[in-house]
Amino acid sequence: MGTPPDNDVLWARALHHAHQGSPALLGVSINVRAGEILAVTGPRGSGKSTLLHCLSGQLVPDEGEVWFNSSPVHTLSEGARETLRRERFGWVGAGRQLLPELSAWENAALPLLMRGDGHRVSRAAAQEWLDRLDIGDIAKRRPVDLGHAQRQRVAIARALVTGPDVVFADEPTAPLHRADRDQLLRTLTSAARSHGITVVLAAGDPEISRHADRTFALVDGRPAGATRTEDRELTAPAPV
Repeated sequence: MGTPPDNDVLWARALHHAHQGSPALLGVSINVRAGEILAVTGPRGSGKSTLLHCLSGQLVPDEGEVWFNSSPVHTLSEGARETLRRERFGWVGAGRQLLPELSAWENAALPLLMRGDGHRVSRAAAQEWLDRLDIGDIAKRRPVDLGHAQRQRVAIARALVTGPDVVFADEPTAPLHRADRDQLLRTLTSAARSHGITVVLAAGDPEISRHADRTFALVDGRPAGATRTEDRELTAPAPV
């Protein structure tokens, strides 16, 4: 098998994965171009989260290949994959992601502090991202004192603070009301575009596709077709 095209920051071929014998991915192939906002959509249980975990190196697929910048992720050791996630990837999820004992800026700065950056440099970088995300005024507050939307923005700041190549966002708007969901997605995608960061964004809400360059749909662990945003009204999904 050859390496992926040079303009693909992520590339996966024929991914299969099962959780305790229950199939989650059944032969999924996907490519993500550098700087692209890709929306992975599908109903609950379609395999969206499993796909993101395989692409980000959190899971090793049972079968298939995952490549990042022409390097095989699926053959890396666990330690090498952890280093990759820490240095090149960012992650935003749906559940509780912040450490309750830390302030907002400390949570945002955590990846920098963990890799050994100085306290002053880490705090300044975290504060800069909190300011960009319009939550600079809550930097000293702890998660318990923040609303759901504010906590998710802190999580986004933490994902972006290291200047990653790719940010994976797995149902990042799930705990939010509709108005907050749209605002959060605009915030995340605008910040990524302005810094040339690739985003792989998974959600069950089809409205997510409005914020993406391209949509990749999953149904029961299989691709249901991929369409470009500008062609969505003209192109029907490929048959399952």
